[in-house]
Amino acid sequence: MVALSMLLAGVTHAPIEARASGPAEAHILAALERAQRLDADVNAILALNPEAVVQARALDRQRKARGPLFGMPILIKDNIDMAGPLPTTAGSRALAANVTGRDAPVVARLRASGAVILGKTNLSEWANFRSSDSISGWSGIAGVTRNPHALDRNACGSSSGSGAAVAAGIVDAAIGTETNGSVTCPASVNGIVGLKPTVGLVSRTHIVPISESQDTAGPMAKDVATAARVLTAMAGRDPADAATADADQRRTDYAAGLETSSLKGVRIGVLRFATGWSTPVDTAFEAALETLRKEGAILIDIRQGPDRRKIGDSEFKVLLSEFKAGLNAYLASTPAADGPRTLADVIAFNKADSARSLGLFGQDILEKAEATKGLDDPAYIEARATSLTLASEAIAGMLASNDVAALVAPTAPAAWKIDAVNGDQAPFGGAGGLAAVAGTPHLTVPMGMASGLPLGLSLLGPKWSEAKLLQLGAAFERARGPLPKAEFLPNVEGAPLVAPLLRPLKP
Repeated sequence: MVALSMLLAGVTHAPIEARASGPAEAHILAALERAQRLDADVNAILALNPEAVVQARALDRQRKARGPLFGMPILIKDNIDMAGPLPTTAGSRALAANVTGRDAPVVARLRASGAVILGKTNLSEWANFRSSDSISGWSGIAGVTRNPHALDRNACGSSSGSGAAVAAGIVDAAIGTETNGSVTCPASVNGIVGLKPTVGLVSRTHIVPISESQDTAGPMAKDVATAARVLTAMAGRDPADAATADADQRRTDYAAGLETSSLKGVRIGVLRFATGWSTPVDTAFEAALETLRKEGAILIDIRQGPDRRKIGDSEFKVLLSEFKAGLNAYLASTPAADGPRTLADVIAFNKADSARSLGLFGQDILEKAEATKGLDDPAYIEARATSLTLASEAIAGMLASNDVAALVAPTAPAAWKIDAVNGDQAPFGGAGGLAAVAGTPHLTVPMGMASGLPLGLSLLGPKWSEAKLLQLGAAFERARGPLPKAEFLPNVEGAPLVAPLLRPLKP
């Protein structure tokens, strides 16, 4: 991480307002001081932007109208390119020198709205597409990100640092990316709001890819309103990304109407087939459903779902093929002459750097991807048709046949313990994978707690339904009321509500 002492050089202990040139700089200085105070144990931030304070001062000097995100410090996942001296590493030591000198369009849009990029967040290396034995939130560059609610617990992945940084209170919003669960899972287990948009609403250009079919960036934020404001800034057409051809016609002011949104009379499908894998999650989910009922929502139980194993098997074949093609194209566009130019180069680098890069687990997924035969391979084409058809028809069918505006399910389990021996061992349920494969939106909002750990409620809808999902999420958020903030406890077992119950009863 860029040394905070360098960024805060010459800063005294006087109030921030007295040190800053204006409100934008004050926001950035405050965020840098929060990072210094809060991130030492969490390890959410991979690198800080050494130009952040200067850029904030430049905003303060501008006389033109200030953008809707004026002076907001935003952290971005380190698989997204940004102009300046920071490399884009995807968490891999193979890309440690990958300084691209270019803003991804999503970053350019955030800057145009007045945001200041505070730095890069840690992530699961290669966005969790390296090994079947991996630890979510671990990268060779930065080590492991910890959950700020309990530091021995996982922050999920792959946007682990973005989720943990918001939950820790360092920033109000960060940017993650998702192929399948990488925005929504870390948002859920860290107790924040996360939105995976419709594929094609937000540009993917200059973002280290996994899947052309499923990748998208999305906002991760302290509340629904903040996520909506950031999404409004991010969304829009990019001529270099064909998937975004309709984005300008579909995008809107996603924050409009949130304060008065209501659940009254809204028909919502309850995905009962996506429950039953965790008693604490089910208990919190039933409480959330009762909140929805009290607010006037009409809940329709949906007990039968699609064959998710068949969808998943086909999806994995798609991701392997698209990862090789997409990563090779991305690496070919990077300026570093001595960096890897192909996936094969990355695999070779890891083998040569095995003490650090392969010290905890291998790279079997990278090797499987390298063995694929290209995007004209009939097996790939069939797999994509199968996964897309099954997932899309499932979501569209459940919405239409039950005449519901949205679908709800639990998002993810409570955060599991970091396990360097066995990797991720959490039970996974929910239904977010359907939205990931179909390319439809998925919003997760905190719904409750389990022994001090957050749990998320998923809201799924048809393509381009982000505005509706955010309205429903905002109404639920108001009705649910506040939840506990992260307390940076060493573990759940030492929490004040839990520890006494683990001790012997005194006579």
